Amino acid sequence: MSTDHHKHEQTNGGRPEHPHVLFEATDVRSSPIFKFLTYLGITVILSFFLSLGIYEGLIKYWNSTYEAPAPMREAGPQFPPEPRMQGMPGHLTDPQHDMREKVEADNKANGGLGWVDKNAGIAQIPVKDAMKLIVEKGLPAVSAPAEKK
Repeated sequence: MSTDHHKHEQTNGGRPEHPHVLFEATDVRSSPIFKFLTYLGITVILSFFLSLGIYEGLIKYWNSTYEAPAPMREAGPQFPPEPRMQGMPGHLTDPQHDMREKVEADNKANGGLGWVDKNAGIAQIPVKDAMKLIVEKGLPAVSAPAEKK
């Protein structure tokens, strides 16, 4: 781009004239644009009706050839053989309910007092108490196993 000033002359009612700049004599012609839009609209409408005809023909073909499947002979659901996994169809108990019952039974067993074998002097005490006794007294000494020759 040059920074030199160019000589511009104004003629023909104030329009600039330059040897490298040209102006169109008229605006854009609108008739080809309107023809294109008209043909495009007609094409879209014809393609719509063509696809609608194809769709209706396929529906008629489907209705004439489709046969409904035969009903099942056995009534009720079919389940896999036993044993079934919890939570799967055919298993009637709730797995979360079973887990809650098991945890409750384990907590009750770990916190209960009672005799395991009264004649041998073996008693059951709560786990918390047993852990305190082990901390206070320590574990009993265990003799080394005899070596096999």
